[in-house]
Amino acid sequence: MSERLHVIARILPHPKHLEDAREAIRAIVDRTRAEPGCFEFRVNEDVRDGSLHLYEEWADAEALRYHHEQPYTQHVFQCYEEWLAEPVQLIELTPVA
Repeated sequence: MSERLHVIARILPHPKHLEDAREAIRAIVDRTRAEPGCFEFRVNEDVRDGSLHLYEEWADAEALRYHHEQPYTQHVFQCYEEWLAEPVQLIELTPVA
């Protein structure tokens, strides 16, 4: 059995696109949480710099890959191309025994 995969994503939109990014992520939260293999998908904001932080917990890398292939996720990724001040920072973590 593979270990669960924990992901932290830091998303820094240009200030003029912060609300767009917030809303785009909010719009996929429920669908993402309903995906097979998704145990957690939370969105937080660092009010100091306007960065958005996703905390995600997946059954495995395959479940995360499935999420990234969904049309609604792909749509957000396409919007990021215009909205973001820097590339998304993804940190994939696995539990330490």
